[in-house]
Amino acid sequence: MSTAKKEYKRVTTKSLVDMKSNGEKISMLTAYDYTMAKIVDGAGIDVILVGDSASNVMAGHETTLPITLDQMIYHASSVIRAVERALVVVDLPFGSYQSDPKEALRSAIRIMKESGGHAVKLEGGKEIKDSIKRILNAGVPVMGHLGLTPQSIYKFGTYTVRAKEEEEALQLIEDAKMLERIGCFAIVLEKIPAKLAKQVAESVSIPIIGIGAGNGVDGQVLVLHDMIGMTHEFNPRFLRRYMNLFEDMTSAISQYVDDVKSVDFPNESEQY
Repeated sequence: MSTAKKEYKRVTTKSLVDMKSNGEKISMLTAYDYTMAKIVDGAGIDVILVGDSASNVMAGHETTLPITLDQMIYHASSVIRAVERALVVVDLPFGSYQSDPKEALRSAIRIMKESGGHAVKLEGGKEIKDSIKRILNAGVPVMGHLGLTPQSIYKFGTYTVRAKEEEEALQLIEDAKMLERIGCFAIVLEKIPAKLAKQVAESVSIPIIGIGAGNGVDGQVLVLHDMIGMTHEFNPRFLRRYMNLFEDMTSAISQYVDDVKSVDFPNESEQY
């Protein structure tokens, strides 16, 4: 049963907790540049994630690992300049927080000071607890990320569904409760069984936002370029394409090429 949507002039971390308490689902999409972020924010999205998925969709890398902290700050700065309503969460990239809590804090502070982002997101559970605590103690809001953690792709060797076995599922629940306990304001659960995701959402008071985690969680996130069909090779079960921009843009550009070649463009009304 859906709940009437409350109008938030500006979405904050507290807004998301209130949404969960009120039974209102949270909408979240990625954005990496000013123009796209302006459209996404204007359409009423609650949370914009400046994801390290920019490594894939913007830079063409096979994984999220190559993107740097400087590049994440560049993308986040571009998004922040466009946004008036949404909460902007910025991924800390691979290598910027795993090895040392002090390095994690320095990375988070650079994100907040140089981009103007509202919060950071880190992948992992108990193994990065100290880094998360150090960041939180400095007053920087943290969103957790459990389940499939793309920055660990070479450790797991696959993007398959995580936490299907009981041991891993129990650890995921324990990690979620730990992240809540130390002060994270929300958690992304990626590519885990829907039943487990619902169990996690019911076991913590902070919002659980899913991607490939079923509809029993408190919100959903997708990569914008996948959702609007700019990408077309990536077809996981959890992805719903709301547009097919790949075909539309290819058709439009092909038509432009034809019009230029045939001297149909520009016509007399399109010149000075």
